[in-house]
Amino acid sequence: MLAMQPLTASGVQASSKRTVMEPDMHCPHNGTSQNPASASLNMTLGIVFNIVALIILVKAYNRFRRRSKATFLLFASSLVATDLAGHVVSGALVLRRYTASSKSNYTFKGDPANPDAPCQFLGGCLVFFGLCPLFLGCAMAAERCLGVTKPLLHARLVTTARTKIALSMIWFLALCVALLPFFHLGDYTYQYPWTWCFIRVMKDTKSTDLAFVMLFSGLAFSSLALAFVCNTISGITLIKTRMKKKSSSQRFSARSHDTEMVVQLVGIMVTSCICWSPLLVFGLMSATRSYLKSQQSVEDTCMYSKLMMTGVRMATWNQILDPWVYILLRRAILRKIYRITKKQVSFKGSTFRSVRWDVGSLQKTEKNC
Repeated sequence: MLAMQPLTASGVQASSKRTVMEPDMHCPHNGTSQNPASASLNMTLGIVFNIVALIILVKAYNRFRRRSKATFLLFASSLVATDLAGHVVSGALVLRRYTASSKSNYTFKGDPANPDAPCQFLGGCLVFFGLCPLFLGCAMAAERCLGVTKPLLHARLVTTARTKIALSMIWFLALCVALLPFFHLGDYTYQYPWTWCFIRVMKDTKSTDLAFVMLFSGLAFSSLALAFVCNTISGITLIKTRMKKKSSSQRFSARSHDTEMVVQLVGIMVTSCICWSPLLVFGLMSATRSYLKSQQSVEDTCMYSKLMMTGVRMATWNQILDPWVYILLRRAILRKIYRITKKQVSFKGSTFRSVRWDVGSLQKTEKNC
């Protein structure tokens, strides 16, 4: 994903040729998007959080290499590594564009009708690093659902070698989707305020652009829906097992690991839904409206453009928040939170009982008097 706020600069070669004026749609916006500090902060936070989460996952994978949790940790490590790569690759290009702008003392705003090579690359990064976490979250949920509901079948089918093959297929599928515009199946172009790139959805949208948006959003929503179904089945199965209270101590330990993984998967799913749904919905709405050539006022067009900008900013935060799911929702952290909460409840209960005892003693003393 793009570790960015919308950009304000292009490469040095573009600056030496021309300065592209903003298109004829004039939407007022503040200058915060032209400040590279926000993009640098997002990139730094994303890299630091993902590195911390990756270290935690690698250590856990080394401990559980021969257990059922190893597959989940391999998926999770790959997800965090993909998020980290998204921040490093696209973030480096973002900062390069800012640097080129500051050195040449000009403000470049891309022309939506003529997207350049950096725009194509940024648009492809947004699609690739956006689909990968959604696909990986779906695969992790399906793997855990099989492990919780059919542990014997899971042990027979799911191996480290097959997991690595599945990871390769997921990355390859996301890459194929991201490369479709290079085969003239859709197009990447500059988006308002003409400083970031995504699928053409705002103006002169063609049937291929609409199909590309529908494919991208359909794959993303399908991944979220399948993850929701798998996590729901896993959660219900674990609740039923816990209510029966017939498992041995070893079995309870295994179920404890399953509970931790399902809780983390639910956190991933909720984070992805919140961060990605706005961009997916706004992209579909904008592309459909543009393709049908419906008459819209300048105010409506500006509203859709600003919604798209808000959507991409929220989507950017998905890669920043994902690592915190692994950092905060680990079993050790959850146990500490449980113990602190239990102590607080016990303290309040003992205080309440002490107050009741003092009041009762005072009433008995008054009666005796």
